[in-house]
Amino acid sequence: MYTAQTDRYDSMVYNRCGRSGLRLPAISLGLWHNFGGINVLENGRAMIRKAFDLGITHFDLANNYGPPPGSAEENFGTILKKDFLPYRDELIISSKAGFYMWPGPYGEWGSKKYLVASLDQSLKRMGLDYVDIFYHHRPDPGTPFEETMGALDLIVRQGKALYVGISNYRAEEAREAIRILRQLGTPCLIHQPNYSMLSRWIEDGLQDVLEEEGVGTIAFSPLQKGILTDRYLSGIAADSRAAGPSAFLSENDLTEEVLGKVRRLNELAAARGQKMSQLALSWVLRGGRVTSALIGASKVSQIEDAVAAVQAPELSAEELAKIEDILRG
Repeated sequence: MYTAQTDRYDSMVYNRCGRSGLRLPAISLGLWHNFGGINVLENGRAMIRKAFDLGITHFDLANNYGPPPGSAEENFGTILKKDFLPYRDELIISSKAGFYMWPGPYGEWGSKKYLVASLDQSLKRMGLDYVDIFYHHRPDPGTPFEETMGALDLIVRQGKALYVGISNYRAEEAREAIRILRQLGTPCLIHQPNYSMLSRWIEDGLQDVLEEEGVGTIAFSPLQKGILTDRYLSGIAADSRAAGPSAFLSENDLTEEVLGKVRRLNELAAARGQKMSQLALSWVLRGGRVTSALIGASKVSQIEDAVAAVQAPELSAEELAKIEDILRG
């Protein structure tokens, strides 16, 4: 039987999510890859246990996570039942819907039909009565925002989710979604965009909107698919994503220009006593504009490294200026 560490809350930082009463750990664990049906269940179980022992209370899923789709939620439900039912009230569990999940006109995007059905399926896979956060995973150009946000409001009123959020929405899309949800009486808790040193689009308006509206931010892919680590500094390893048929990372992402920047950033990280991945997380969390950095992991040590970044000294003005100089190239 698993028993959580008694000191699990001692070293993690918990940030208030927007203007809500909810606090999220500075590091959250995403179950997009390495937790699906093609992966070793006991490895995923070990990572989730270690994450919770280190103060990570937020576990982020979606209906289509795997592979195959749905299997990450199924595996998480198995682990939850074996290890975490006594700790359910200490966990923030999130899921999403918006991408393709089943055939026909009701299996993706943002209709009320799809969102309600998808969450019902997710709850069954995980063995839960409710999720803490339910997101619309991407804007739907074919469905009015009023219908999509109305579905999120309905889901909260049905008791199937405590909070709702949005993901991959641009600044003006986010502003409109937030406005509608506020009118309905179910405030938007959080937005989940991709954000890293190498992908900074949220700085062009979206961050300002979220701060003005009192909405939290959880940044996914803060390590830019693993590029912002030391994994590719000496070339492409045979067992890496870039060496295989991955749709998420290719050799084209690893240009000499990009790798040159990462090598310089790695030198700065070493001078701070950090790994490259830890510097990338420290940078995303700088200044308090991001509530939580959402990491992926394939082994326990990566989770340990990520959590250690929370305890690092804040980046100085001089270090931030050096990083900007490196990124400008």
